[in-house]
Amino acid sequence: MRVGVFDSGLGGLTVLNKALELLPEEKFLYYADVDHVPYGEKTREQVVEYVDGAVDYMINNGCKAIVIACNTATSAGVQYLREKYDFIPIIGIEPAVKPAVLYLSKGKRVLVVATPITVKGEKLKKLIETYDENNIVDTIALSELVNFAEKGIFDKDIIVPYLHEELKEYNPDDYGVLVLGCTHFPFFKDSFGIVMPGVSIIDGSTGSASYLKVRMEEEGLLATDEDAQEGERVIFVESGRVVTEKYELEKIDKLCKRWRELN
Repeated sequence: MRVGVFDSGLGGLTVLNKALELLPEEKFLYYADVDHVPYGEKTREQVVEYVDGAVDYMINNGCKAIVIACNTATSAGVQYLREKYDFIPIIGIEPAVKPAVLYLSKGKRVLVVATPITVKGEKLKKLIETYDENNIVDTIALSELVNFAEKGIFDKDIIVPYLHEELKEYNPDDYGVLVLGCTHFPFFKDSFGIVMPGVSIIDGSTGSASYLKVRMEEEGLLATDEDAQEGERVIFVESGRVVTEKYELEKIDKLCKRWRELN
């Protein structure tokens, strides 16, 4: 059996790569809903419908645990999914507000960048209300970064001007931490570093992968030696279609390499 990792597109590869490190014996199914990306511009109802279909697919294809490696999808529908599929661990991801506020801000402000639906969602608002006692957290939606990542556009000559324009109201000297609240955004850490020099950059990928490991240990779901020897390490699926085309697999491999270079 496999571990399912879901994202609206290819941003969840950031979580997948961390999970591959922490769970070396496990096999994975990565589901990218490329037919409907980006989620950040969809309604909550649409997102829930898309993710429900993907989770159903992953369970029917033998997944024993699932990570919703998409902040937007987690915000919109993880509670619904946990109630509907209560027989399987479903791990979400959320912006790393807690560590940013409690351990890393060092007397400065925290800036959370995410998709529009995440920024407007109740899940992020409640997260900030819980930990931001001193009102030091600011949020902003960066909708175009998902499109850039899906198209493989990482050129600093394109990304840096975009970020400068979007973040022009936020003085880097005022901030101690930049929280990347979308799994696509870690692919742009180098450009964020130019626009927000001296600011610590964190995301929720490590936390989600670590919690996945804990839950699987608790539920007795870790792979046996026999399981580890069977099949490909990762099967990639795009909106219900198994990826076999060489150019698609090369695109995924290129993104994984980029993530490793930036982390």
